[in-house]
Amino acid sequence: MSKSKSRLSLSWVFLLELLFQSSWTIAVTRKEIGFPEERRICRTTVQGRYLLSDDNGYVCDALSLDPQSRCCPERGDKFSCHGCNVLSQCCNSYEFCVSCCLHPAETQKEQVLKLKIAKPSTSGTYLNVFDFCAGRCRHNSESVVHENAYVSDFHHCFSLPSNSSGSIVTSVKARLNGINVVIGRQGDSCDSVCKLNGQSCVLNKLLVLNQCDM
Repeated sequence: MSKSKSRLSLSWVFLLELLFQSSWTIAVTRKEIGFPEERRICRTTVQGRYLLSDDNGYVCDALSLDPQSRCCPERGDKFSCHGCNVLSQCCNSYEFCVSCCLHPAETQKEQVLKLKIAKPSTSGTYLNVFDFCAGRCRHNSESVVHENAYVSDFHHCFSLPSNSSGSIVTSVKARLNGINVVIGRQGDSCDSVCKLNGQSCVLNKLLVLNQCDM
């Protein structure tokens, strides 16, 4: 009789343990399925063959991109200006141009949101800084000469347009801030004249100097 009671007690203990484990599993499953954590999906550039920049300001290759969040790994420099001339705000790489442009110290959000995307008065304005940087670094008339050639290898530029229909006019004086203007002889190249004076040529600023209002 005692043996049968002990077997019955063990059976009840086993049954209770099984029920407890089942209820715990169900609770965990409900928590995982019913309340999924919201993950932010990054926006990225699509122009580069090897690299891309996300809207967090990181640059990575396509294989390093997180398949779920579409974000670059948060390693390396955020808002990297690698290969950029911060003075002229021009870079030799599209992806690093976007990354550098996203830096709050380089691009003022309040100004960007007032800029029109194109010249026609019916054009809309930029919705965010990433849209401005991705578009501005891709095409910039100030980095092109004769409409078919780049002024220099640093042809991905993110400076504000000199005169936009968005009512923001960047003065010539402000755009030449930090630039020493050196006058050379007719026929001399920018590089040769600047080297003679211990300076380096910033080709992007020649277009600013050659404006009629100077």
